[in-house]
Amino acid sequence: MSIETKLPFEKEYVHSFSKDMGEPAWMTELRVNALEKAEELPMPKPDKTNISKWNFTQFEKHIVGSVDYSSLNDLPEDVRSLIDLESADQNLYIQRNNRPAYISLSKEVMDKGVVFTDIFTAAREHGDLLQKYYMKDGVKVDEHKLTALHAALLNGGVFVYIPKNVEITEPIQAVFIHDDKETNLFNHVLVVADDNSSVTYVENYFSTVEESAGIFNLVSEVIANANAKVTYGAVDTLAKGTTVYANRRGVAGRDARIEWALGLMNDGNTISDNLTNLMGDGSYGDIKTVVVGRGNQTQNFTTSVVHFGKNSEGYILKHGVMKEAATSIFNGIGKIEHGASKSNAEQESRVLMLSEKARGDANPILLIDEDDVTAGHAASVGRVDPLQLYYLMSRGISQTEAERLVIHGFLAPVVNALPIEGVKKQLTAVIERKVK
Repeated sequence: MSIETKLPFEKEYVHSFSKDMGEPAWMTELRVNALEKAEELPMPKPDKTNISKWNFTQFEKHIVGSVDYSSLNDLPEDVRSLIDLESADQNLYIQRNNRPAYISLSKEVMDKGVVFTDIFTAAREHGDLLQKYYMKDGVKVDEHKLTALHAALLNGGVFVYIPKNVEITEPIQAVFIHDDKETNLFNHVLVVADDNSSVTYVENYFSTVEESAGIFNLVSEVIANANAKVTYGAVDTLAKGTTVYANRRGVAGRDARIEWALGLMNDGNTISDNLTNLMGDGSYGDIKTVVVGRGNQTQNFTTSVVHFGKNSEGYILKHGVMKEAATSIFNGIGKIEHGASKSNAEQESRVLMLSEKARGDANPILLIDEDDVTAGHAASVGRVDPLQLYYLMSRGISQTEAERLVIHGFLAPVVNALPIEGVKKQLTAVIERKVK
């Protein structure tokens, strides 16, 4: 029996919520129109994963009450470990459930005209700039029911804008803390790097509760204009029982670069859709993803790079480990459109299964509509080599420790290749926790 898809809130509520948040008229109109579309649009249909019984729409609370953090010392210990507490000039945003709870921006970054603020403040104070990019070239409102519902019920997120010719050398970080079991999060991240600019953005979705039935509808849009560079790192560790839809979308202009470093470590059922459109000539996209699944969770990861510009380069590298009865689908799609001559599409997906009940499926897909290009793929799915375990155990290592060493060895080629040192460190710690 499928989950009921009747929407939990009416147009009057959405209109009233937008007014209470002080949003401009265009945002209110977008929300109301999106809610109408959400009533009619179909659910997404991830390849080889049946989500008809997953709950994406039925919940009671749109907003939960949370208090601010007066200082970083008030943060939970596990969250403090994600942050460089020694840095005097932090570019840091912390959101507690649905509420902006802490923000710090260095004077140097402010003086360069960078905008880094929560999505609601952005709508009030930078409305014209936000409207120019919000759900325009990246994720569209009417893609399906979940994108429309996201636009209608947006209740958290962050906006980053790097002006033309500005290079930010220190990372900008956002931490989204989930510490209330009743939280349902429709979070939007919009990162825009204007012409000839560069930025590294790092985010964490972090549950401090062990289990929750919360719905997480997460959308990220990365816009890299001409000759801009965005490095985007994320480590997701949401609780068991959560239902997660994560859509991360990049759009790269002429000679622009977007690099993704993703650690997808949620303990609930997850759909992850990561697409980079290489629109401009000479554009570049690189996606590196690490996944660990455990328990009975079901996950679907679709990673795509679509080439529109000539001489564009796209790379996908994914390694995943499935434990216990976890199942996952790894779809990798490299698409070269007609006219994108001299382009290069490469991908590699590998899945390691640690038990008889664990399941993994790696599906490399190349869609080529141009002759003068280069493309290649590699994929593998397999179980732990018993000889490897036997060798390690014969040296006095326990089976648990032997499995741990094999997992770290399997994931190391991707973890070590991630372009952000902080993400490497965080991922290593999360992997250590999940493979115990």
